[in-house]
Amino acid sequence: MDLSYSPTEQRFRDEVRAWLTDTVPKLPPEPPIENWQARHDYDTAWQRKLFEAGYAGIHWPVECGGRGATPVEHLIFCEEAERAHAPYGTANFVGIMHAGPTIVAEGTAEQRRRFLPPILRGEEVWCQGFSEPDAGSDLASLRTRAVRDGDDYVITGQKIWTSHAPVADFCEILVRTDPDAPKHCGITWLIMPMDLPGIDIRPLRTIQGSSDFAEMFLDEVRVPVANRVGAENDGWRVAMVTMGFERGTAFVSELLNAMVTLEELAALARKAVRRSAPAWEDQGLRRDMGHLSAQLEALWALTRRHVSQTARGDLPGVGGSVFKLRYTELRKQLGELAARLLGRASLSLDNLDGLSNGDHTAERLRGLSLTIAGGTSQIQRNIIAERLLGMPKG
Repeated sequence: MDLSYSPTEQRFRDEVRAWLTDTVPKLPPEPPIENWQARHDYDTAWQRKLFEAGYAGIHWPVECGGRGATPVEHLIFCEEAERAHAPYGTANFVGIMHAGPTIVAEGTAEQRRRFLPPILRGEEVWCQGFSEPDAGSDLASLRTRAVRDGDDYVITGQKIWTSHAPVADFCEILVRTDPDAPKHCGITWLIMPMDLPGIDIRPLRTIQGSSDFAEMFLDEVRVPVANRVGAENDGWRVAMVTMGFERGTAFVSELLNAMVTLEELAALARKAVRRSAPAWEDQGLRRDMGHLSAQLEALWALTRRHVSQTARGDLPGVGGSVFKLRYTELRKQLGELAARLLGRASLSLDNLDGLSNGDHTAERLRGLSLTIAGGTSQIQRNIIAERLLGMPKG
């Protein structure tokens, strides 16, 4: 495990930093969180800039349209993007971090040619159709049915928490193709165009006021068999590849953002006055900030370890679950610390008197969802117990 940067990697960092320093200040203001269509346009425009500069799909293989950067270079890019406050590119997240890498790993040559270039250019947005009302944490219990009819699968069922469905062009969707097989064995991973007849999208409003989730109702939607990724009934294995990306390297930018947020809170504590004294004089507050800082640094070291493993050709796996579990729990603690520091100002989503309280409040609300999204903390504990520690299933 080598955590030092080579001269080549340092030159890459300098190159990325120079481009971001020149590009990010010229961007228009980010649209409000509740205007999802405007966010879609903003994020896809940013994706196009990344593509034109040669940074789109930086971690994808060159033969699949990416830059072919090493895992360490990918990490460097994430560091510099966070430092420059570059857009997160939320609308493109599923395509770039989930669906695209899954198609790279499991798709056919034709699927790679058709679907990867538009993702990289920001021309097509993807959503994720995994969870269902009765199959959230127990994803393998999904009931959405797909019946083979000639060259099509005919899909009927319901999905929920479908990320970015209101503005998506395609959906990575899990369907049940063999209802008589054991629940992990009768699932298939499909690419579903979102403009097909029979798809009904009903946006869900989150506690933050955004509508990037939706319910999705499917009534005899015909998806070509050619859009299947992997073999029929092998979708659970393919989904675990997707989840490996979701729970592994996809959280790098999140972690870096949390470290920056903690620095901002420390600076705010030095200025905020509590009972005629700076909040920073509260030893308990400083102690809690120190503990959070140490744990975030430990997760950063774990991330770099994962990078070393990836450089040896290992896909993100159980280690991603370890990271996801601890990070999301820490994010909740970070939100609670922000509320404690801000006091009554933490009740407002609007920034007051030059404070960044609204931003921290929004992040605190978002942090509540992270222990659920991508597999609940309880599910992550089960994965770690069974696959890493070798404990029997409960």
